Amino acid sequence: MDLHLLADNLTNPALLFFILGLIASQIKSDLEIPRTSSKFISLYLLLAIGFKGGQELSHSPITNDILWALIMGIALAALVPVYTFFILRIRFSLENAGAIAAAYGSVSAVTFVTAISFLEMEGIEFGGHMVAVMALMEAPSIIVGVLLMRICSKKKNKKDKDTSKIVKHAVTNGSVLMILGSLVIGILANDAQAADIKPFTTDIFKGFLAVFLLDMGIESGKKIGALIKKGWFALGFALIIPIINGIFIAWVSQFVLSEPGDRFLIAILAASASYIAVPAAMRIAAPKANPSLYLPMALAITFPFNITLGMPLYMYVIQSL
Repeated sequence: MDLHLLADNLTNPALLFFILGLIASQIKSDLEIPRTSSKFISLYLLLAIGFKGGQELSHSPITNDILWALIMGIALAALVPVYTFFILRIRFSLENAGAIAAAYGSVSAVTFVTAISFLEMEGIEFGGHMVAVMALMEAPSIIVGVLLMRICSKKKNKKDKDTSKIVKHAVTNGSVLMILGSLVIGILANDAQAADIKPFTTDIFKGFLAVFLLDMGIESGKKIGALIKKGWFALGFALIIPIINGIFIAWVSQFVLSEPGDRFLIAILAASASYIAVPAAMRIAAPKANPSLYLPMALAITFPFNITLGMPLYMYVIQSL
């Protein structure tokens, strides 16, 4: 592995703020980001990355790379929950297996944003259409996770939520709506209009990302203890599955995608796990699933791994090929 890539990533200010948050939670500091501010920053990040992606997409002709990236993203969101579900059923209940599988089939928008920052730091170009790929990967995994629970359930509960409501919730989830809406607005805006809000969408982006990762560090530190209590199976799954998904897609993407930046982003999307959209959906779809299990797995283990060691690892695989 290129130690330069690893060193650059580990000394990235945004990542260091995440580590600061972890330390603050472990030493029981009263450092915290107000909930309302945290929600605003997360919406801002989705707005900025969606708008910039839309601008890039508006200047890009539809190519085979774009079509294949969209196909790969949707296929991953549908297939990853299937194979992970049956692995998880070895140790977990039906509801917990479905919720965790949906989380690992879906994506982490913050991991994606951090990956873009990593590419910009290394001077590696990527296509704006990758924002659309990320947005389209949110809903399918939720739908597949719910369907797996329904198909494998021995008891058909008449009081189960209508599947159409789950689908609607997956599509109208705030994070999905914001990223898709911002993407469309970015496509419609002309260059002069985009330049007017560039100070908001671009210039302050990395500063807000640093504050948000500080908050993520604090939240991750609080949930590590809950995950450790669940045993080594959960911990191993949260580390091994992202590595398998990320490395496999980093390798197989060479056959359909030409740009290293796009291949890197599809690999990081495959390796990430949702801790925003899926937990919100599972409150409706699988109320018996334990949030203290699937949330720490995605937020306290998979997320830190991907933004520290995962990104240099996947880039190393891509560059080696």
